[in-house]
Amino acid sequence: MDATEQVFRAATERAAALAGGDGQRLTALLHEDFRWTSHLGDTYGRTEYVRRNTQGQTVWKSQDLGTPEVVVAGATALLLTDVADVIERDGEELTFWMRVTQVWVRQDDEWLCLAGHAGPAIDQAG
Repeated sequence: MDATEQVFRAATERAAALAGGDGQRLTALLHEDFRWTSHLGDTYGRTEYVRRNTQGQTVWKSQDLGTPEVVVAGATALLLTDVADVIERDGEELTFWMRVTQVWVRQDDEWLCLAGHAGPAIDQAG
């Protein structure tokens, strides 16, 4: 499996950990210096990101990564895609479509997400 496929697999595992509410697995896929910028412009470190996405009011149902573009340069990779996020909030299921950028780094033969950004929101037609 080449590096592009490895990054895609790691990103897919991250999406599955979100949907499964698996904080332990999600933490393992994120670099210790991880940073995320939400579609609202809020920025979170790894601990807060995991807490908000596995123990907060938002319950993840799924994240479809669409057809991502993955660019690998040595031990760094960039994943660009449009995602469909299905969440449950206050008992209501909601779907959001977002542009997402993720930066992945290879550390000890494993790809870890170092940073990401969601947004802007896009309409369903994309």
